[in-house]
Amino acid sequence: MEIASDAATLLRGLARNLLAGLRLAFFLRVRVIDFRVSAGQLAALVVACLALWLALGVARQGLPGTLDLGALISALAAVPLLLATCLLAARALGDTGLSGALALVLLACVPAFQLAGAIVDFLAALDAFEPWARAADWAFLAWALAAIVRSQAVVAGWRGRGSAVALVLLAALLAVLLEISPGAELWVASGEDEASEAPRLTQEEVFYRQGHLLEEKLAALGPERPGVVDLYFVGLAGDSGQDTFATEVASIRELLDERFDTAGRSIMLINNTATLTEQPLATVSNLRATLARLAETIDTEEDVVLLHLASHGSEDHRLVLDLPPLELAQLTPSALARVLADSGIKWKIIVISACYSGGYIEPLKDENTLVITASDARHSSFGCSYDSEYTWFSEALYDDALRETFSFPEAFDSARKAVGEREQAEGYPPSNPQIALGGAMREKLAELEKRLAAGFAPDPDSQKPRVIRVRTMDSSSVLVKGR
Repeated sequence: MEIASDAATLLRGLARNLLAGLRLAFFLRVRVIDFRVSAGQLAALVVACLALWLALGVARQGLPGTLDLGALISALAAVPLLLATCLLAARALGDTGLSGALALVLLACVPAFQLAGAIVDFLAALDAFEPWARAADWAFLAWALAAIVRSQAVVAGWRGRGSAVALVLLAALLAVLLEISPGAELWVASGEDEASEAPRLTQEEVFYRQGHLLEEKLAALGPERPGVVDLYFVGLAGDSGQDTFATEVASIRELLDERFDTAGRSIMLINNTATLTEQPLATVSNLRATLARLAETIDTEEDVVLLHLASHGSEDHRLVLDLPPLELAQLTPSALARVLADSGIKWKIIVISACYSGGYIEPLKDENTLVITASDARHSSFGCSYDSEYTWFSEALYDDALRETFSFPEAFDSARKAVGEREQAEGYPPSNPQIALGGAMREKLAELEKRLAAGFAPDPDSQKPRVIRVRTMDSSSVLVKGR
């Protein structure tokens, strides 16, 4: 009976703490005496937060599935970090006895953020939410900082310089947690027909395989043909968080092999958990090695290299290269320009499908280069939601325009018009795709266009809807409709 009574008391205290935490997070009236502070309640809140995380993961991903022990260990490791930071903050406030209360109040707010995050994740899958995605991220960060300020105020009030130091410590804790968090799910769904667990970089055989993949793909590239303007394709899908980029690159390769004679002369660098044993990773080092090998393979005075980059882009013009748990260098305009210059490749078509990609124009343009970007330097591009097969611009450029013409400048004009009309019709701000075409490159492209038009009549079947088989992040095979 005593054990049952203690359990009931613990549950009542937990319920009270959760309710008070919700009120605090949503800026309703709450006092420190509304919380029940004890070591047992602190532990109960940790368990409650993990249970809610698990439940939301199951709701998002469904059954069957498994617990991700790595994510669980990372979450548990954050608890002593929270306690240590709260102890330092309490010392700054002049009362170390406040450390437990401060940690408990902060933890009590977490379920509110978990629930709100689940709603945002649901909305993020909708194309209509895409223009608001970045604003939502900033709003979430501002909300978290405001909750930290209010938590400290509820526990200790304002104590001048001590409170300011405490707030800096707690804000630093938030920054650290955001930096080290891989964004993993506690619950990982597994397909009903999967025979084994999805490959991971942390598995020895996968890590070993990656060490040889790039060399194998490069060695398999077809040789250049004297007297023929060969087109070689390099596709890079940078962000592993969404299948859209990998699907886009695979579909573009399929199109170019069909219509632009790149079969046997194309290579993909992809960050996606489903392709770890099949495709080299999209890293700056792999891109540098690929372009350097291409320069040795092709006739640099005759052949053309098409480089397509697909990922998220930032306002400071960094192309995201991401594959947890690796910490990858991001691709900046200056880094890309340096890699291209070092490679020795002369004739280049560079297409960048990313937000703010217009920032790459100036560092890359020259007389021997065509640069095409999905947006200007100050605007987002669209279509990279989780269920997209192509970004809007790439779909218009490749899947529509380049099925009708061999001219890249002509295809760009068509794609820019189509994207502008789509953005206007759906109420999005204009992305303003950009182009920079060197004079010498214009003549080289005309030469390539003439060869392709004369030697490769369009396959009638390529004008019809077709299905391309690609892999998704959960390693199950799916059919993706193309055109």
